[in-house]
Amino acid sequence: MGKQFSKDIEKLQLELEYRNYSSSSVKSYCTTMSAMEKRLNKALSSITTEEFKVYLHDLIFNQKRSTSFINQHISAFKIFYSDILKNDWERIKIKRPKKVQKLPVVLSMDEVERLISVIINIKHRAMVMLLYSAGLRRSELLQIKPSDIDSENMKIHVRQGKGKKDRFTILSPKCLDLLRLHYKLNQPKTYLFEPQGNQGSTIAPTSLANILKKNALKANIKKEVSPHTLRHSFATHMLEQGVNIKLIQRFLGHTTLKTTSVYLHLTNIDLTKVKSPLENMNV
Repeated sequence: MGKQFSKDIEKLQLELEYRNYSSSSVKSYCTTMSAMEKRLNKALSSITTEEFKVYLHDLIFNQKRSTSFINQHISAFKIFYSDILKNDWERIKIKRPKKVQKLPVVLSMDEVERLISVIINIKHRAMVMLLYSAGLRRSELLQIKPSDIDSENMKIHVRQGKGKKDRFTILSPKCLDLLRLHYKLNQPKTYLFEPQGNQGSTIAPTSLANILKKNALKANIKKEVSPHTLRHSFATHMLEQGVNIKLIQRFLGHTTLKTTSVYLHLTNIDLTKVKSPLENMNV
């Protein structure tokens, strides 16, 4: 962590790791608290609740930071204040800002096809195809190993996804063919997708983002295309094809059906072709 005030940050880090938080969450929580220490020029344990509220006010109204960024600060400070310092959190009454619910960006099937088609590099094409065809998160794609691809049962073992939960998702036959070609050409050592000349390590998230951005531009796609855009598109297209929403929930690794239900608002189903169950009755 940071050089300054590291003792308190290390205590927070240990607590988060003890709670089995993901490495990315641990890093985010500790980074935000370290930044607050530096801004206020005080150790985390010395920051009063009033100072914390003033700091949050600045983030919200002056810096215009996102709701998720604010809530991340509150969650991290709450753990340190109540679980490490053993103070009464309920007494200080810090309210979380409500998150504005925005519908996710979704590509049409034609746009996904165009995106994949313009990618010449086999490894890059395989990454994008796997990301979309299996509904993976960015971190899950980058951590996939060759042994996680179960070609016999046509499924992918997603290990330690969000919330550190394992799950299985589908393996597309078309994607499998491309993955085999990629494996033959690039011979990855540890992870399925590795940086050129740096075997055994994972590709940087920024590299994946740049691959998508560059090829979306090439495919003349005006929407913002990120790894999560492809995940959203996978879920929406599966719903449009009539796949049971609970099965999609399992593929995506969502804890609750409510999270998956947002895709119902994005489907492009022709309602004139939908029949009431009454039509199948002899009444």
